[in-house]
Amino acid sequence: MTKAGTCLAMILTIAAPFAAVRAQADDYPSHPIKLIVPFAPGGAADAVARIIGKRVSETIGQPVVIENRTGAGAIIGTEGVRKADPDGYTLLLGQSGPISINPGVYKELPYDPEKDFAPITMTSDYPYLLVVNAKLPAKSFEDFIATVKAKPGEFNYGTTGIGSSNQLVTELLSSRAGLKMVHVPYRGTALAVADLLAGQLTMVFADPVSALPHLRAGTLRALAVTTKERSPVAPDVPTIAESGYPGFQAIGWHGILAPAATPQPIINKLHDQIVAALDDPPTKALIVAQAIQIVGDTPQQFAAFIKQDIALWKAVAAQANVSVQ
Repeated sequence: MTKAGTCLAMILTIAAPFAAVRAQADDYPSHPIKLIVPFAPGGAADAVARIIGKRVSETIGQPVVIENRTGAGAIIGTEGVRKADPDGYTLLLGQSGPISINPGVYKELPYDPEKDFAPITMTSDYPYLLVVNAKLPAKSFEDFIATVKAKPGEFNYGTTGIGSSNQLVTELLSSRAGLKMVHVPYRGTALAVADLLAGQLTMVFADPVSALPHLRAGTLRALAVTTKERSPVAPDVPTIAESGYPGFQAIGWHGILAPAATPQPIINKLHDQIVAALDDPPTKALIVAQAIQIVGDTPQQFAAFIKQDIALWKAVAAQANVSVQ
């Protein structure tokens, strides 16, 4: 073979895998896509998955089938996606708990959120609201901080369990403000809110869906939100950042991820389809009705955020000595 022929053969050998990936992406999707939700039906994550999945099904040419695969703090469903073929047909509805927080509170995880998944887009985010019983004398966030600091260990807070997002948000505030409160874990936000309504708890960092009905009824009072800027779901409630703790931010989020090594053209196609769904007015309205905000960032932005979020919660968990195992 001539030198030119050898070079041509080498070029064709190198180009072949790229051509195969491109052909695979051009044909994608040729059958239904499975979107794994590692939470039970009926919650915010499940609602987001179903709303987006319905719209993407209409535009991508194949059904997006929602599968709720629950258990072990969302680890089972998340691990299932890690094990799936990286072909774009099994996706994960990721959430801040299993992706950002679990690495800081579990000594061992069967997945690495940064290495085992390919971020596609953050679909939505939401603040935590610091809520108290309406009968608590503290009428403002500043009053609350002063009240709790004056009596270390005499006040308590409820969460959805050890190592949960609202425990770490409370620990983040406690470290910044110098608070000492007793942790009371529950098996769900509704149970913690019920005891808060009964006056058995001092405070809860609740998600908007859990808190808003009680705020509207006047039985709970929101003193602050954890986003850097005021939230559209509670525009009259000040942020912790503007209330004496600059830079304070803690958000819950949902996003779509694929197994690592999923071809980039498929990631790009999924990103475009999902973001288009988020921009669809009826779809957007359904998501906003869940008291969360639309995001729709790029895969690169989503990956950078996940890295930053994991680092934040690892530091908080280590400082507060929070561990599940």
